[in-house]
Amino acid sequence: MDLNPIWLTLKLAGITTILLLVIGLPVARWLSKGRSIFKVIVEAIITMPLVLPPSVLGFYLLLAFSPQHGMGKWLQQTFNVQFVFSFQGLVLASVIYSMPFMLGPIKSALQQLPVTLSQASFSLGKTRWQTFIHVLLPNIKPSLLTAIVLTFAHTLGEFGVVLMIGGNIPNVTRVASIAVYDSVEQMDYSTANAYSLILFGITFILVISVFIFNKYRLKSPLE
Repeated sequence: MDLNPIWLTLKLAGITTILLLVIGLPVARWLSKGRSIFKVIVEAIITMPLVLPPSVLGFYLLLAFSPQHGMGKWLQQTFNVQFVFSFQGLVLASVIYSMPFMLGPIKSALQQLPVTLSQASFSLGKTRWQTFIHVLLPNIKPSLLTAIVLTFAHTLGEFGVVLMIGGNIPNVTRVASIAVYDSVEQMDYSTANAYSLILFGITFILVISVFIFNKYRLKSPLE
């Protein structure tokens, strides 16, 4: 069995999770403060991957970043960057597709924190950024861990989106979920089962770890 799809999948999940953590923290903080029609629209757009078929999202990403027209053509001509049928494209698609899994738990946890925490920090001379990093985030550790693990695990199982924008190029875009599909197409059920078991095992370990840590080690001091 070729293990390259497994390593490529882990690499994709790791990069996607790190990028979404960097992007998701400030965005979740912004969405958790107050309500406006603009924030509602932004949140609705972010949530769309939860309800849209992955193939639909992948199709529109394919159109948007195709080097033949639109943004994809401009990126190709200006920066010599191509997202379609490349690992960069997989990362882009995964960031968009997994974003709700990172933002959702963090935003909900921030909204449940008492306002007095921030007020007390401000009264001690802390800035908003210092308050967010040193006061708010430590109080949402369980939700933060949940968001990270859900994002990583969800990226492991992506199929429709990555197939549409990345295709099936060995050692470039052929991730484990596509390798499973290929093996089934070739009636090679033993290889498909091996890939599936590895993905199942990794995901199960991640999920059970969240339950254990949230229950015994990362309980919020506010609980």
